[in-house]
Amino acid sequence: MEHLLTNVKCKTAEQKEAVLKELKNVCSQCKACELCKTRTCTVFSDGSADAKIMLIGEAPGADEDATGTPFVGRAGQLLNTFLEEAGFDRKKDLYICNTIKCRPPQNRVPTNEEKAACQTYLTAQISTVAPKIILLCGSTAANSFINEDFKISQIRGKWLNIFENIEVMAIFHPSYLLRNHSLEQGSPRWLMKKDLENVKKKLDELNSEI
Repeated sequence: MEHLLTNVKCKTAEQKEAVLKELKNVCSQCKACELCKTRTCTVFSDGSADAKIMLIGEAPGADEDATGTPFVGRAGQLLNTFLEEAGFDRKKDLYICNTIKCRPPQNRVPTNEEKAACQTYLTAQISTVAPKIILLCGSTAANSFINEDFKISQIRGKWLNIFENIEVMAIFHPSYLLRNHSLEQGSPRWLMKKDLENVKKKLDELNSEI
């Protein structure tokens, strides 16, 4: 796998797709942690390899484990609704993945060891796609990049200084929004809508600078 990760600089969508396809094949055979024993299949990514936005979630759930595609269950369907309302095409505008590629039993939070075992894949995905914006979807995803205590409600919606030349924002995970139905001003769903509107505005600004 190391030959895939030597500062890959893909200039075209075709080059990116080729590298990610090879990396996905390697990932499908991964036995770096104990989750390989309980998974149905690895869940590598969805969306466009040439997307300007990368959304990083926590881990696959039951539906994802069965299909091999991230965010396809109830939470994923709700995420799709928010993306569409903000003016995004999931397949064209986003590259979607998770911090780990195998489902933890009973959908528990991934351990630090499990996240470390998948870190190489995630790093390669970021390097290859080279997005302009990264959305850290939920506390677990944000915790993979922020080395301090925080509450997702306190940091969501803010542009975070994590990567050079990549704008990063933490947002609520849609599974949290499934438990919070209110659309009133200040509610989690209302905040999610505003956050994605800000992401769309930021993307338009970055595209105008090209």
